[in-house]
Amino acid sequence: MESGGKGAYPKNTTIFISAGESSGDLYASRLVESLTLRHPTLTFSGCAGPRMRLAGVEPVVRSESLSVVGLVEVVHHIPRIYCQFRRLVRFAAQRRPAAAILVDSPDFHLRLAKKLKRLGIPVLFVVAPQAWAWRRGRARQLRRYVEHLYCIFPFEEPFFRKFGVKATYVGHPLATTVHCSLSREDFFRKHSIDASRPVVVVLPGSRRGEIARHLPVLMNAVKLLGADRATYVVAAPFGFSSSNPFFFHDRTWTSGAGAPVQLKVIEGETWDAIGHADVALAASGTVTIEAALLGTPMVTFYRVTGTSWLLGKLLVDVPFYSMVNLVAGRRVVAELIQHEMTPEGIAREASRLLDDPLERQRMRAELGEVAAALGGGKDAIERTADLMDDSLRSWIPAG
Repeated sequence: MESGGKGAYPKNTTIFISAGESSGDLYASRLVESLTLRHPTLTFSGCAGPRMRLAGVEPVVRSESLSVVGLVEVVHHIPRIYCQFRRLVRFAAQRRPAAAILVDSPDFHLRLAKKLKRLGIPVLFVVAPQAWAWRRGRARQLRRYVEHLYCIFPFEEPFFRKFGVKATYVGHPLATTVHCSLSREDFFRKHSIDASRPVVVVLPGSRRGEIARHLPVLMNAVKLLGADRATYVVAAPFGFSSSNPFFFHDRTWTSGAGAPVQLKVIEGETWDAIGHADVALAASGTVTIEAALLGTPMVTFYRVTGTSWLLGKLLVDVPFYSMVNLVAGRRVVAELIQHEMTPEGIAREASRLLDDPLERQRMRAELGEVAAALGGGKDAIERTADLMDDSLRSWIPAG
């Protein structure tokens, strides 16, 4: 890797970078680290989450202020989001960065890409929008405003190339990242978990709205499964309990005449909690990819507001909702979406996995195929950085 010297970029060459979600923040921070190792003269500024800030990105806007999910829910936040959008555009117009890297969050970033293109700033886009599921017009926007699209799922490159988008499949960034830090024995010992009992990990989502919609249903599903069935662990980011006091002032729930059921909340150790669990109850999203990479059998679910669901049904055209099933091209894991997401449904599917070791083994084998498809042969972030470096060299004169 280059670290200055011949062919280095001019000192303090600015790259605009923006990510609006937790997963995007992780990918962007790793890109910044990789590109900085190659070119210490580069500086990065833009919409930055906590990991990006630790990697040295100057936060023009903090990405936590943009995290909203749902077609209807976002309406209430439009004034605040638009204010942040204008701040980023003003920064780009004043600083004139050499290039822009936009990660995920297509509703926000495609609008931003249009503005940046008009300013003459070349745009690189990481994590393709799900135009293959709905709003195919976004593929045409990518063709007009983006120089290169880096796809993290194998079926995306041929889809976008059909629309004239310069797209490359780089592999999923998590494929070479997700791992357990502790052995099963050490993890269980650390958290006083009984190794003789099955472990069910509960993954309600990371956003406040997801947690509010999912967690009460999951708590009732756990009640139906019963205290004697398994040990139940909520895997959560740091600060989860304190930011959701309504749910976590008491972590024990009584299930009718049965014994009280306790949920053990473990913060900041999500991959270990998933990897050492026998079954995961996982909100549809990035965490299902993490569970697949860790080989943990799972039941997936998701629920939005009624209005968002009705609008989504009219717009979305996919054979599956879970990314695990989409990558596999068949039903590998159960999907309990919207009205099908009930305590009874979740408990039924979880019981099927808990009671049948052969079914768990079958699912692990199929999840292994999904993990292999997401590998891409090389670390996705390093491959993306290599491709970006080629583009940057064509736009930025050597110092």
